[in-house]
Amino acid sequence: MPRYLSMIRIDENNAPEGGPSAELMQRMGELIEEMTKAGVLLDTAGLTPTAEGTRVHYEGGRLSVTDGPFTETKEVIGGYAMLQARDKAEAVEWTKRFLRVHEEHWTVTCEVREVVEG
Repeated sequence: MPRYLSMIRIDENNAPEGGPSAELMQRMGELIEEMTKAGVLLDTAGLTPTAEGTRVHYEGGRLSVTDGPFTETKEVIGGYAMLQARDKAEAVEWTKRFLRVHEEHWTVTCEVREVVEG
């Protein structure tokens, strides 16, 4: 069965102060449990803010290293989910369910892409 990476994109400059509510975390936990029992969710996690990140860039044979935050970036990867699904449509459906557990004041985009195998 193919694997899909759902990259969770947020604008960390406009994310709700205080992060996810207790209710959101509960709904998310319930969905994660359902996805795990269904054998769809292989791994998931949130990521630290860009202020704690480092970019390593390669261009023209040269490497550069830049510490965060990356203020010029509008959207950042705030987390991910690795899914194993029958097809892309199923992976997208699970991703839609993930987005629906959020309250209306959240703005979240997920990019779903198939993992290229071996």
